[in-house]
Amino acid sequence: MRHLLAIPSKGRLQEPTLRLLEAVGIKPLASDERALVIPTTWREVNLIKARPEDIPHLVESGRVWAGVTGHDYVVESGADVAEVVELGFGHGSLVVAVPKSSGVKRIEELPPGARVATKFVNIAYNYFAEAEKRVRVVKVTGSVEILPQLGIADAILDVTATGTTLEIHGLTPIATVLETTARLVVHPNYLNHQLTKKLATFIQGYYAAQGRKMVFLNVPSHQLDAVLSALPAMEAPSVTKLAKGDSYEVFSVVPEDALPDLVMKLKEAGAKDIVITSIEKLIT
Repeated sequence: MRHLLAIPSKGRLQEPTLRLLEAVGIKPLASDERALVIPTTWREVNLIKARPEDIPHLVESGRVWAGVTGHDYVVESGADVAEVVELGFGHGSLVVAVPKSSGVKRIEELPPGARVATKFVNIAYNYFAEAEKRVRVVKVTGSVEILPQLGIADAILDVTATGTTLEIHGLTPIATVLETTARLVVHPNYLNHQLTKKLATFIQGYYAAQGRKMVFLNVPSHQLDAVLSALPAMEAPSVTKLAKGDSYEVFSVVPEDALPDLVMKLKEAGAKDIVITSIEKLIT
């Protein structure tokens, strides 16, 4: 049985999602942009492309097993989905921003009935209600940054990653509503499904391998203790007696940024034939 995995059809999450899936081994087997359902190298997984804001609802329906979308879209949708893995990309802050010329520094200083333009309507209503601030929420589906300049809004509520777009449009943030990143979400009924566990394991294994290298080296037996004392490891280095001679092969997973000094220490301790290789995934 093939299960559907929804991925963003556009926006800042699309390319990182495709790169991540390829890294864990889920590669599309069709390249036609018009294809609605795309088979992959994982026999049990088909991809479907959807707007990131629609993905929580698709997953909630139960017809789509899982999806990749932003935490902000999950909160906005109110959909009954489970966030299984934080994916390490799509970082941003959902902020309230106003024109610098307004002189407003805090949301409490917004005038009563201030117009706040946003596509995150539910988040906006809830946020300002909790702040006991009366505003008028203006729903917008596209870019909102230009609206204060046009006199259509007094403030905006939108996601910013670097603040550059806000700066270009003469806006300044006055409050942070929530922090967001990309998430793997599944229907609650699939939370303990074997396919969910497999995908989560491979994603976590991919990220665990980042910044780490595998080191192999040979060591004469009389220098083994000195080498082992200098060699970091996740639990303990692996040691194997070589078929010939009185030497051992030792290998371990080490932090990449420690390698320059570590290699010199290992050589001084008696290690030789040092081989350093990349790690694709690290499953613990």
